[in-house]
Amino acid sequence: MSHLETEMMLKGYGLTTAEFFYHMPDYTHVLNSFIWQEYDLAPDHPRLFQFIEFWQEKLDGPLHSVQFTHRRMLASGEWRNVKGEFTLH
Repeated sequence: MSHLETEMMLKGYGLTTAEFFYHMPDYTHVLNSFIWQEYDLAPDHPRLFQFIEFWQEKLDGPLHSVQFTHRRMLASGEWRNVKGEFTLH
């Protein structure tokens, strides 16, 4: 995990995973799926909705549906400074 990701988690960001179901441009009766992950802020999810707008404006496959989940991996109250560590084996 990078330093930037830790800073984002301390600011309240969590990992958002979305599965996009879309119609194939040439075969409209066929559904395909695409998985997207990004750190985002709940409950507004600005990055997710920005990506959905990008999809609708720039990509040919029309969206059928989107399922997503969000998980905060770290809260600011959970952070603690560790002065040392040890390795086993």
